[in-house]
Amino acid sequence: MAPVTSRADADTKGFSTVTKTADLWSRLAASPSQTLAQLFAADAGRVESLSGRIDLGDAADGGGILFDWSKTHLDSGLLETFSQLAEAMDFAAMRASLFAGEVVNITEGRAADHATLRGVGDAAKVEEAAALIDRMGMLVEAIHQGALGEVNHLIHIGIGGSALGPALGVDALSREFKYCDVHVVSNIDGVALEAAFDKCDPATTLIAVASKTFTTIETMTNAASALKWLADSGVDDPSGRVIALTAAPDKAVEWGVDETRVLPFPESVGGRYSIWSSIGFPIAMATGMEDFRAFLAGAKAVDEHFRDSDMADNLVLRAAFADLYYARVRGCQTRAVFAYDERLGLFPDYLQQLEMESNGKRVTTAGEEVDAPTAPITWGGVGTDAQHAVFQLLHQGTHLIPVDFIASIAPGDMLDPAHHRILLTNCFAQGAALMAGGQMGSGNDPARSFPGDRPSAAILCDDIDPATLGALIAFHEHRTFASAVLMGINPFDQFGVELGKEMANKIEKGGQSFDASTEALLDAAGLS
Repeated sequence: MAPVTSRADADTKGFSTVTKTADLWSRLAASPSQTLAQLFAADAGRVESLSGRIDLGDAADGGGILFDWSKTHLDSGLLETFSQLAEAMDFAAMRASLFAGEVVNITEGRAADHATLRGVGDAAKVEEAAALIDRMGMLVEAIHQGALGEVNHLIHIGIGGSALGPALGVDALSREFKYCDVHVVSNIDGVALEAAFDKCDPATTLIAVASKTFTTIETMTNAASALKWLADSGVDDPSGRVIALTAAPDKAVEWGVDETRVLPFPESVGGRYSIWSSIGFPIAMATGMEDFRAFLAGAKAVDEHFRDSDMADNLVLRAAFADLYYARVRGCQTRAVFAYDERLGLFPDYLQQLEMESNGKRVTTAGEEVDAPTAPITWGGVGTDAQHAVFQLLHQGTHLIPVDFIASIAPGDMLDPAHHRILLTNCFAQGAALMAGGQMGSGNDPARSFPGDRPSAAILCDDIDPATLGALIAFHEHRTFASAVLMGINPFDQFGVELGKEMANKIEKGGQSFDASTEALLDAAGLS
């Protein structure tokens, strides 16, 4: 199967436009609407048919993840129609192209090779990726063994996918044992960088600079200030304390990083999919390479499930079906994600970029305007904090908002088991209450009435360990990809990120005029 090289041959590769599937979308829109209570009453096997488990094998000591979509409005009729839509959009061929390392990002003429970093895909690319991971492993282990002297701190500087993934991984996995403290800095606001400086001893600090192109202005400005901090603090050879994580190793060497401390990753790995590459260096520094390899192995288990399972049994595709049903058929503008586990506190933030930057598009792969919503707004928080902040709107507000609840059977603490029992009972109770609704107290006070019939899905992990975190992220990567294929859009470009950067560069260079409001703001800030 030849790779796609332009929009012109997109249709031959399954990049069908939305208009070709209008009849299926019309059928979905006209499907009978039953309440969740009615769906459960009509099908005694609903939980079994809409739940499934992915086992992670040795990587998670036999653990795994349960995915329960039974509290959504999916039924056999909707699943059948969505399956027909997947066939019409040539989903199987697109999935095969993804794992074969063919061009799936047609606007930029690139493959999307993040799965190869986990050991799945084109054999040559998998071998190349493994060699890069081994190279990172050797450097990590050398640092842990003292090759660069005493290292107690790492300041990781990046932005977007180069920061969100490392921050999530470090926060989730390095609470029990750390080789070193890791501080992730992304914001160009100097307050963020100074806060990291205050927590680190410059004499025992390394700086990781993560930039795919090694030209990102926020990252490179912060990196220069970090080197100045080391120099001002009396550190000899500050550039010798820098590790570069990039797809442009020549740029890093030109910037002053010794090639032995440059960790490359493939150009065909996008920023928000790069946590599996050398961008994951701070995770390995904090937790060790054994944990990082387990992280990759957990993702690989999901890769294999997504690649090998047919439509009826593919848990990732089922999640995408639900997402599209609520966004396109029911008109839900947002999707909420609540992690009932402090270790996953940054997971909703990570998903915001993954889903909104990937599928926040307004044209199809054929360059046509889409005729329906694409990505919903992803938002969320941590339970039980969120219950006392935003759940009022979920239960009694005027918006229908599908919710994902993520929890772990095993606690992350050593305190009285009552802590974790209360956490889990609250998580499960929220899903039950959103579905059932009801009346609080006696009488018929409208202010105490809950309409119910509000959908939720549950993702229940056996534990939060490296393999499980890897599996959770990979599940959502493929969920995002599957949704994109069914909508006929490209999830792998992100030109919307660049427009604001171009405008900022024009302001920085000066000599150009802007709208009256912007000119007034520049003048007020002394930047004109």
